[in-house]
Amino acid sequence: MNLITLQTKPSTNFQDNLNHLETLILQTPKESFILAPELCLTGYAYGRIIEAGKFTKTAIEKLTELSKERTISLTMTNKECEDYFNTFYIFHKGKIIHKQSKIKLFTLNDENKYFESGREEDIKLFEVDGLKIGVLICFELRFLDYWQKLKGADIILIPAMWGAKRKDNYETLSRALAVANQCFVIASDSSDESCAKSSSIITPFGDMTIDDSQELISKTIDLKEIKLMRKYLDVGIK
Repeated sequence: MNLITLQTKPSTNFQDNLNHLETLILQTPKESFILAPELCLTGYAYGRIIEAGKFTKTAIEKLTELSKERTISLTMTNKECEDYFNTFYIFHKGKIIHKQSKIKLFTLNDENKYFESGREEDIKLFEVDGLKIGVLICFELRFLDYWQKLKGADIILIPAMWGAKRKDNYETLSRALAVANQCFVIASDSSDESCAKSSSIITPFGDMTIDDSQELISKTIDLKEIKLMRKYLDVGIK
């Protein structure tokens, strides 16, 4: 199985960001599992949140088309009724198969002033072609109770715009999550100047594939590593 993590820098032009994302996606092999950084198409864009919410509809059309031969995941600005959410989407075989909105909004970035929180019950495992998948969006990675909710996952996704000053924290927590839950972790962070980069693919043993100089990082994995790790060091994860 081919896992892909992206490490892109959003510009102020939303359409350019979508076009660039499409270019990167089309560079990946068919059947790849792709994670892009948090809000990679718009950034936070608080002053343009209405525009960002409308652009999500354009992006959904394009990503639905691109996902016919690949699995694509990312967060986007999502308007529901009169409220805005930072919502994770996963596209698979031409459909949206899972959505969840960020619960733990980052107050140091004023996220709580513009977005509403999602529902905690949406942090749960879901399946993609028989694989158990879980998602923690950026700041949610710091809350260990959520790690327990994703116990038994095959792959955990962490889309982020994680600050550069806390780079070591992002790498340490992402790696620890993979080791603690004995699963693969895909971490995808923005390469904006204020962000940590540190996008990586981490094995159940804690081995990291990471390269801050690349926009696209890939790793071919063997899912048998999960069962082997859980059998070798039995901590009660099934």
